[in-house]
Amino acid sequence: MAHGLSNVGKRVLLIDSDDQGQDAYLLGVKPARGLADVLNGEVGVFDAVTEARPNLFLLAGGKSLSGVKRSIGRMDIGAERTLSDALTAIDGKFDFVLIDTAPAWDSLTINALFYCTEVIAPVSLEVLSLNSLVEFGQRLESVRKYNPSIRLSYLLPTFADGRVKKSKEIMALLEKHYKSVLCKPIRYCSRISEASGFGQTIFEYAPKSNGAKDYNDIVQKVMV
Repeated sequence: MAHGLSNVGKRVLLIDSDDQGQDAYLLGVKPARGLADVLNGEVGVFDAVTEARPNLFLLAGGKSLSGVKRSIGRMDIGAERTLSDALTAIDGKFDFVLIDTAPAWDSLTINALFYCTEVIAPVSLEVLSLNSLVEFGQRLESVRKYNPSIRLSYLLPTFADGRVKKSKEIMALLEKHYKSVLCKPIRYCSRISEASGFGQTIFEYAPKSNGAKDYNDIVQKVMV
């Protein structure tokens, strides 16, 4: 999504708040600095940002974020605003700021929800993912008490396979309960997984594939 937005001329900052740090790997870059350095107060935001593609900038995650999470957890006051305070310098500098969070409900995920105004929730078409989605919705409502501007704006089904009956059944449930925010699904496409192994996005590796088309659809929807 971040690369798709930058391809149409938008200035995009992608922030990886996961301690696995996969975004740098997926983009084929090796930043010397990242989000942990910013949150620790070692460098400013723009000293840690890497231009991964034209118009696409990355603030990388990584293992060092584990220590940052522990530090945030020990704070007595304002822990949930740590990320917002650290990102003050980027206000107005980008058309889109995307924060890629860990799947776990941790201190940095909560910080991201206090900073952002919209949530894009990917959900694979599996039963367990539906359970996680319901739980996430409940937790998001608890955050809205303190950050009223945050909302679930896009629900993005992934790994959609029209040949699998269960996928169709789960899509029907999503349409019933989340119709107002439901996006066109990202169809199962092996090229998406292959692209990551080459440090490329689907737009670079297989620009004519279903995966590229589907991600371009969500890019267009977000831009409206």
